Amino acid sequence: METRRATVALWLAAAMAPIGVAPASAQEKAPDAPVKGIFRGVITAVKFDISPPLRSFQVEPPVIKEEEDERDRPSGLERPFVGAQAPDAAVQSRVGGGEIPAPDQSFNTVGGLGPNPPDSVGDVGPNHYVVMSNLRYGVYSKTGTLLLGPLNNNTLWAGFGGPCQTENAGDPIVLHDQLADRWILTQFTAAGPNFFNCVAVSQTSDPTGSYFRWAFPTGTNFPDYPKYGVWPDALYISTREFSAAGPFAGVGAYAANRAQLVAGNPAAQLLSFLVPPGGTAFNVGDGLLPADLDGTTLPPPGNPHYFVGSMDLGGPYGAPQDALTIWKFVADFVTPANSSFSLASTLPITTYDTIFPCPGGGRRCIPQPPPTATTQFLDILSYRQRPMHRLAYRNFGSHESMVTNQSVEAGAGPSGPVAGMRWWEIRSPNSSPVIFQEGTYAPGITDGIHRWMGSIAMDRAGNMALGFSVSDPVNVFPGSRYTGRLVTDPPGQMPQGEGTFVNGVGLQTTTNNRWGDYSSMNIDPVDDCTFWYITEYYPVTSPSNWMLRVGSFRYPAPQCIPVPVELQSFEIKD
Repeated sequence: METRRATVALWLAAAMAPIGVAPASAQEKAPDAPVKGIFRGVITAVKFDISPPLRSFQVEPPVIKEEEDERDRPSGLERPFVGAQAPDAAVQSRVGGGEIPAPDQSFNTVGGLGPNPPDSVGDVGPNHYVVMSNLRYGVYSKTGTLLLGPLNNNTLWAGFGGPCQTENAGDPIVLHDQLADRWILTQFTAAGPNFFNCVAVSQTSDPTGSYFRWAFPTGTNFPDYPKYGVWPDALYISTREFSAAGPFAGVGAYAANRAQLVAGNPAAQLLSFLVPPGGTAFNVGDGLLPADLDGTTLPPPGNPHYFVGSMDLGGPYGAPQDALTIWKFVADFVTPANSSFSLASTLPITTYDTIFPCPGGGRRCIPQPPPTATTQFLDILSYRQRPMHRLAYRNFGSHESMVTNQSVEAGAGPSGPVAGMRWWEIRSPNSSPVIFQEGTYAPGITDGIHRWMGSIAMDRAGNMALGFSVSDPVNVFPGSRYTGRLVTDPPGQMPQGEGTFVNGVGLQTTTNNRWGDYSSMNIDPVDDCTFWYITEYYPVTSPSNWMLRVGSFRYPAPQCIPVPVELQSFEIKD
């Protein structure tokens, strides 16, 4: 255990070196963090226009650069690791005996010569799959035919002017708003001194057509790691904000008036909150994740929107327990001052360990096969105190559920500590939130294969799918797999076996070790049964010749009855 403590201490020292950490005594004197966000008022875009049809843009050579080290940087509030971590008490140590369905589709999409990490993300609509990465996007048919691109992400803002057009900064998100059958594509700006969240919403259901475009300012705060979620009333956004001088300012929470976005209102309202870390930085950790609606059954009338965070008793922010936090965002676009963003619940979870003993310190965590097995490791991101994209929400009528996941150190495998994924299902988030079930999927304890960087979702029947990256130090090259559970399976288990979207062929040899940052599991709006997953792998050994792989599968009837569902519509009021 002393060796492990020393390893973690080295990681913390390396992670905090760029910013520096206040002494423990100084942190102890800091005021308590507020349980409510500070309302920063109503923001409108500094620029709005309508793009030409994207299909008219010319394919461009890729922008090649490494993502700057300041992206996803430490907050500077991390504390030295003290004491032993409790073992994970929810581990599933073997692949389940079920026969998970084979992929319906599996195809390569955007790839290229950098940067790392690619931040792979995508979503599926009735007829298309749209992919974004650092720093390119593409539109595909649902059988993998390239229909548009790949294009540099800032091409989305060609002719727009300002940093949204001139910067190709990254951290993209793509979502399909199935209530309106529209596409939402985003990126941030990073050069400063003023920063923006750049948001594009398609005018029609065609992702290759024209888009409404906004540049929403975040002032002199850099809006790192933005995440988005579609809700009936708003497009919700979370950020990790750093002031222009460098210090961590807190977590930003925004609500963009969805009806106005869909209608292309140039003055679309954006409600803005900031939650400073204060002396209890564990309340915000390294970011909060907004809920993203799946299915066509809307949340009950009057319900707020939800953000979820995570905390680790043995993690870097001195949390008093292992827990999930639920924040409620009440957006009032008629009387914005009545809006609120507040910590509503802190839910204890089964013990887990997010601090992986990375062999080389810093982000050097997940091993690859020879010849790089002892020299080149991949980022696990478990040390980030936040759940992973997406927070998938679904209203089943009888109950509301949200699912998400986080990479963890699961326990000892054949060759040392192995990575796994803790996943959660939260029910009744508004009235009486409860961790309905949770588990740590970690067959690596038995087979030595690391599983990490996951994303999870539920289909219309309540079955789940969990996608993830895999690698080991022997012969498993970084690749993409998936597992799942049926709604009738024992709680806390993913017993439906394990499927493969792509076996890795190459190794990542870049010196910065970054991998992923996020991936995405989404549900097809046509049948509300088919799962679509995207993450990265390497088709050849190289520093940065990654490739994004998209795959889909569904549980057959009667496990999920693929009855076509019409997209629910409602009146759009500007």
